Parts: sequence; C-alpha cells; structure tokens
Amino acid sequence: MEIDHQPAGPDGPRRHLGVGHATILALGMIMTTDTLKTAPTVALNVGTWHFYGLWVLGGLISMVGALCYVEMASAFPDPGGDYSFLRKAYGPEVGLLFAWSRFSIMHTGWMALMAFMFADYAAALLPLDHLGRTLFAMGTVGALMGLNLMHVRLGFVTQAGLVGLVTLGFAAVVAAALKLAAAGGLPAAALAPPAAAPPLSHLSVALIYIFLAYGGWSDAATLSAEVRSDRRGMLVAIMGSIAVLMVIYLALNGAMMAGLGPAGLAHSTAPAADLLGRAFGPAGKGLIVAVVGVSAVASINSTLIVGARTTYAAARDVPALAALGRWEGARGVPARAVLAEGGFAMALVAVGGFAASGFNAMVDYMTPVYWLFITLSMGALIILRRRYPHAERPVRTPLYPLFPLLFMAIAVYMLGASLVDLGPGALFGAGVLAVGLVLVVGLRRWPSPNPTGSARPGEGRDPDDEARAWPKGPR
Repeated sequence: MEIDHQPAGPDGPRRHLGVGHATILALGMIMTTDTLKTAPTVALNVGTWHFYGLWVLGGLISMVGALCYVEMASAFPDPGGDYSFLRKAYGPEVGLLFAWSRFSIMHTGWMALMAFMFADYAAALLPLDHLGRTLFAMGTVGALMGLNLMHVRLGFVTQAGLVGLVTLGFAAVVAAALKLAAAGGLPAAALAPPAAAPPLSHLSVALIYIFLAYGGWSDAATLSAEVRSDRRGMLVAIMGSIAVLMVIYLALNGAMMAGLGPAGLAHSTAPAADLLGRAFGPAGKGLIVAVVGVSAVASINSTLIVGARTTYAAARDVPALAALGRWEGARGVPARAVLAEGGFAMALVAVGGFAASGFNAMVDYMTPVYWLFITLSMGALIILRRRYPHAERPVRTPLYPLFPLLFMAIAVYMLGASLVDLGPGALFGAGVLAVGLVLVVGLRRWPSPNPTGSARPGEGRDPDDEARAWPKGPR
C-alpha cells in the first residue's frame, strides 16, 4: 500500500521544515539542562565505574530505538507521531490511551516542572515569594502558549534560538573546567581510577537518569508530516540530533567530573553552578542561572509544540473531542490543542503551588508510563511490517527484527526497574494512567460520523484503518 506523502490541505500541517531546521528542533526536544540534575545521581550510583562509557551506551541504545521510530515516521508521516503508530498497530483505544498519558502525565507535567524550575532560579535574582514563583511559572507557560498561537514559524524560530543559547551555556561549563585545568585547580580525585562495579539496582537507577537525559527523541516523530525531505529528512534530524547530543553530554559530564571530582559531583545539588562559581566567581553562577532559565523556556516551548500535535492527532479521530482536532491553516498550528495543553499545564502549576514537588518525584511519576509506551512502540514496528508489507519505507531499521526486539527487552527491563527502584510517584503515575483507561472505555461508546479516523490528504491514513476505527454508533 502506498502512503500519500503530498502536503496536507488547509486542515492539516504542511511540509515547511528543512532538514537543518528539523534537526535543531529535534535537538531542542531532547536537550535540556535536566542533565545538570541527572549527572550527580549517575555519579552517586556508579562513581567513576565506566562513568563516561555509560553516557555513550545510553546514546547508542537511544539511537537503536530512534532508528525504529525513523522507519515508522518515514513510512507513516503524521503529526501525531507515535500516537499514530500505536493506533495503526493496536487500534484506537491504545492510541487514545497513549494520547491521554502524554496529556496528563508526560507533557503537561514536564511543562509544569520546568516552569517551576525557571521560577525557582528567577527567585535567586528577583524578590519572589512562594506565590510570586507560582504566578511567574504560570506566566511563563501562558506567554509561550500565546507565542505558539500566533504562527507556527514563531514557535519554531524561537525554539531554534533557545537551543543555540543553551548550547553556549553548556560550552561555558566546559570552558570552566578547562580554566581550572590550566590553573592546576582540578581535584586530585578527578584522576582516580574507575571504582568497583556497583550493585545492579544502582546501575539501573543510573541508566534511568541517563535515558531521561536522552529522552525526547520519540517526540521528534511528530515532525514527520512537516519535514520537506521524505526520504532522509527524519533520519538526519533524529539521528543527527542524538549524535550531536552525545558529544555535548560527554563534554559536559566530563567537565563536571573533572572540575568537581567524583565525590563533589555526586553530592552537588547544582554542579554546573558550583563549577562556574569556582572558575569565574559570582558572575559564573549568574550565567548558569540564565542558562537554566533559557533551557526551561526552550523545554516548555518544544513540549508544547509536540504535545499540541499529539492532542490534535488524537482529537481529530474521536467525535467527542472533535473541537480539539482542528488545524488552523492560516497560522499553521493546532490552536485549540495548544490552548488545551497550555491551559492544563497552567492548572498543574496552580495545583503545584500549594505543595512543593521535587525533580526526582516527577521522574518517578513519568518514567514507568514512558517505558510502557516505548515497549508498545517497538512492538508496533513489527506489527506494521506485517500488516503493511507493501508500504513505502524510505528508511528501514537495520538488523530487523533484532533492533526492535533488543530495544523492547531493554524497555521492559527499565519499566520493571522504575516500578521497583523508584519512589511512590511511579505508582501514582500508573493510577493516572488507569483513569485514562476509564475515559477510553467511555469514549469508545461515542458514535463516530467518520469511521475511518478523519482521513485527510497527506496524513498517512489508509482505508485499512476502518477495521480498527471508532464505532459508527453506541453499542
């Protein structure tokens, strides 16, 4: 079956992104300053035991998973990304459950977390009390929501500029370590031999945080319907962004390990600030505060871009959610989905203003759900190969089916480890997912005026989806 790759009409996205711009956007979806929070946890759990090798391993394993996504994104381009893959493979119920998890757990929760982090750092420079930080965080989400509602290019261009600023900030961290090395100020412990192998549970936690730092490559699949180059665009964008990020993370973590030493890095709550403070004094700490702020804005912006497209893709397929499944052709954005995503994130910020929530608690909350759907997505690749054997696949996963099966096994292990080794937030996230199951059952009974899933030109739909579409009337 041939998949239509022509540009969408006024009710859908157009192919307006060059490969270079798509790569920058994909990099922005993956790269945030959360690595400045993950590095101490990794060092605390594994010490110097293959510290750099684990970061390389995390990048290479992420590339294996990303290759599987590239095949599906190039064969079935759709603004829903992995939502559309899961829907095609398992049916609309699983697709909608995934969309719910993105909306209620992963995307809006991440936006709220990053908004709070930005507000906390801003409080170091501005006289903000607890209420002031909450209002600041809500204002940040609201401003970016307004920016993305104006025009698609404003959101994308803003994201590209923010990625450049964050990269310069990371370069400043590396420069601080080089300055200390030139002055002979590196800790002697930084040159210590590798530590003994850690317990398996410690290694699992370290890998959870490393994969968190590389996480986001699956989100880049939502750009598949907007990249101009059908054949190589998504391959270059996703694989290129991970390769660049691996180099950046190696340099960044190497700088923090060398500048602070294993013990100093493991017990630091703000390793980049500590390192820049040692090298450049108060001005260095001020710089990293600015970098964290810019990174938070970039992360919220990219998450809003991705989340709105997933919500739009799911809503266009469900009659009860039809109001959200509209694309504003003149502005090039799913405006109502942007409003829904941003509004829900602002609501989470308002609720979070009544209680403190830590970085690690949010990791607990999101991680099991993330690995559950990664597991299902790897299985989707195998199902789609069998279900659509004649579909055009500009990019094919190497060593198929070894790569998807290998990554599926890793994802299952990470899912189990996150439920066992992380805190109670993991079970709370599972509970929110269970709420989504109830909603899916209710929506399943809603009559559908279009059983084929709102097929539109250029969105990767095909008649075979009718067998797995929403029912034509209540049961």
